[in-house]
Amino acid sequence: MIKYRKIKAGEKHIDAFMMKLGAKNLIVFKGSRGYAMCGYLNLGVSQKFHDVAVKIVGVSNFREALNSKVHACTYPARRLGIYKGQAMRDVLKIIA
Repeated sequence: MIKYRKIKAGEKHIDAFMMKLGAKNLIVFKGSRGYAMCGYLNLGVSQKFHDVAVKIVGVSNFREALNSKVHACTYPARRLGIYKGQAMRDVLKIIA
């Protein structure tokens, strides 16, 4: 079962998805400029495709993901001003 929510990010909205994948939940926040994802994200592949991608870790639900901080991100994400340790609520405003 996939859970879906629209989350307000500044003046825009982010699409949030969560689904059980093996023993853990796969969590994805998708905006018009990029996406953030839990530890299942392969940043190497995202970098290869020049995606604005952000990785968060240690999260099991939307609330934890929204309150997390950037674990790592691609170069295109850094060019937009996203950095390691940045609050996800701020990142969502950038990628929305």
